Amino acid sequence: MKKNELLKTAHHVRQTPLGPIAILWSIHEGQPKIFRISLLNQKTPANHFSHTALGSSKAETCPEIDKAADLIEAFLHGEDVQFPLAILRMDTCSDFQRRVLLAEYGIPRGQVSTYGLIAAFLSRSLAARAVGTALARNPFPIFIPCHRAIRSDRTLGGYQGGRIMKRALLEMEGICFDNTGRVIVNDFYYRSSSSPTPDNKIHPIANCFV
Repeated sequence: MKKNELLKTAHHVRQTPLGPIAILWSIHEGQPKIFRISLLNQKTPANHFSHTALGSSKAETCPEIDKAADLIEAFLHGEDVQFPLAILRMDTCSDFQRRVLLAEYGIPRGQVSTYGLIAAFLSRSLAARAVGTALARNPFPIFIPCHRAIRSDRTLGGYQGGRIMKRALLEMEGICFDNTGRVIVNDFYYRSSSSPTPDNKIHPIANCFV
């Protein structure tokens, strides 16, 4: 497909170890851009996945979208993947949600934080619930690892793909659980001395704190 070809909405579905994942994308400013990644929730019957996740979009792909799907597959097979943000339509998010998603993106593999600590990191200490809502509506799960945010009591909290998938993702990254289903963690990211300070900015393209 030529990048200047008019494309309203397209989708590309990959089968993964955790079920089908759909990438919804379009051409934006001459480049293929992802505006949503959809997971199959355990509560959603598989035969309804295409209707609920894909809508009327056209089955289509291109090298850039294939590469994004390859990265998701590699990640779900246990590889340590650094997802690029430049392909995501972050401009479709509100300013607050974008800040939450970038803070979430900053949590390293194998670590977790809490909704409250993310809120405090963003200088919105009373906005833990709003952080949870922003992550629940994350358009880019896997690319933005919202599974790395849990409750302060170490229970999982919600996840678009369901709690079974959330636990599987964390276990894949080396996170352990006790016999009550709570995360075993020595410290939460954004609370330890090794975490970035609230004064740092998260750069959405360079994938680092600057």
